[in-house]
Amino acid sequence: MVSEGKSRPHVVVGVDGSAESVGALRWAACYAAATGATITTATGLGPAPVGVALNAISDEERAHIQDVVLDKALIEVFGTSTPDDVQTKIVYGHPAQALVKESEDADLLVVGHRGHGAFTGMLVGSVSLHCVSSAACPVVVVRGRS
Repeated sequence: MVSEGKSRPHVVVGVDGSAESVGALRWAACYAAATGATITTATGLGPAPVGVALNAISDEERAHIQDVVLDKALIEVFGTSTPDDVQTKIVYGHPAQALVKESEDADLLVVGHRGHGAFTGMLVGSVSLHCVSSAACPVVVVRGRS
């Protein structure tokens, strides 16, 4: 499936630095290799404050998330040379809301079954569940191995 005006499918992957999100990125990389899709990794930065205008993400916060979360995941999946058709995006707001928003311009959303902040024993994390029920495109939930 390719959205109107696009020549290649576009996949958004939720990455929070957890092993589950790296597994989701690995799955998306295989999918992209098979279909020619482009990939955008998306990371939500903290819960958005209630009733307050959203603040911009500081350069320091952005650099920390890029280095600690995104670059580490990209190196684990792609090695030292990330393909040109893989982009990263850091969004200020709750991860579930950020991923649902990003799904509006995607052909597929890929998330891990649970990541940072998950309650022990949950089969599907709250972010995954929110994405499955609210995303604007199909969602793949990649489960890890027990």
